[in-house]
Amino acid sequence: MEQQVIISQDLRAEVAAAIDRVQPDRLFVLTDVNTRDLCLPLLKDCFNDSISQCFNVSFSQSFNLITIGASDEAKTLDSLAAVWTALGEGGATRHSMLINLGGGMITDLGGFAASTFKRGIAYINIPTTLLAMVDASVGGKTGINFRGLKNEIGVFNAASTVILDTQFLRTLDAQNLRSGYAEMLKHALISDDAMLCRHLAFDIEHPDLAALQQMVADSVAVKERIVTEDPHEHGIRKALNLGHTAGHAFESLAMEEHRTVLHGYAVAWGLVCELYLSATRCGFPSTRLHQVAQFVRETYGQFTITCKQYDRLYELMTHDKKNTAGVINFTLLGGVGDIRINQQASKDDIFEMLDYYREN
Repeated sequence: MEQQVIISQDLRAEVAAAIDRVQPDRLFVLTDVNTRDLCLPLLKDCFNDSISQCFNVSFSQSFNLITIGASDEAKTLDSLAAVWTALGEGGATRHSMLINLGGGMITDLGGFAASTFKRGIAYINIPTTLLAMVDASVGGKTGINFRGLKNEIGVFNAASTVILDTQFLRTLDAQNLRSGYAEMLKHALISDDAMLCRHLAFDIEHPDLAALQQMVADSVAVKERIVTEDPHEHGIRKALNLGHTAGHAFESLAMEEHRTVLHGYAVAWGLVCELYLSATRCGFPSTRLHQVAQFVRETYGQFTITCKQYDRLYELMTHDKKNTAGVINFTLLGGVGDIRINQQASKDDIFEMLDYYREN
């Protein structure tokens, strides 16, 4: 079944249509402890209408709620097993459906659970964070963290429907809003100058949600176009990894040192690093590099590192899934929208990149 991505105008009707499209025999909803309290109430009316239509039962009887811990630290094999167990104990069959209501951790883990339970059941993503809306929930990547490495285990399997509604962002704190915006900035960098200028000028500290909804639609369109061309990341889909080789290393180091950071913050810092490599190796304009570096510093601060941590960061980069035969592969840019995949850099180049990051 082809994935439908819906920019929401009528959440109640869209949830009903998404459920009706699959016509499941049983319905399960996965939340974390935060989205259960903050976001599930926004869907109760939707479930009342759509579920009574499909199942002829009341809201309280109509689905099994599965709740796991919040934050990326819950994106583990233990949490995955808990979801599998709840599906089994709730009588899920191959004709059942899982609705993932939450941020990227929920859509990644829930998508993986649905993709593997009884060899695969249908699932819907209703992302509740900006990061999940523009990145994790769209494109079919699912997975969990394993042995301290981000998204080490997973499969490609798209949700039947993704419903994007910025009303959920009213439940989001400023830090998580900024986290999602980093992925939008990445999409602008791999798209065009006009889109990048809009993103650098937007007031993310006091966001206009109506304007942001259109920007989300534009951002998702960039990702959809690339994913449609290369669904399993053999080529151009690697463009979406801009900022992620260095960013995932920052994120993994932060977890090791028990100073966990949000994914989007790590990506923003990774963008500064990889745009520096782009400037030195591919001719990316230095004026654009400095504009983005200044925006990132003002919006995301800086992840404090010393040169003593360079070797560990380099080692973490060697575990990146884009690598081949142990060689670190970067996605770089020759200019805004000028994508250069499978770019390699020496250890000295990477240490120089980290120097630039620390100093700018």
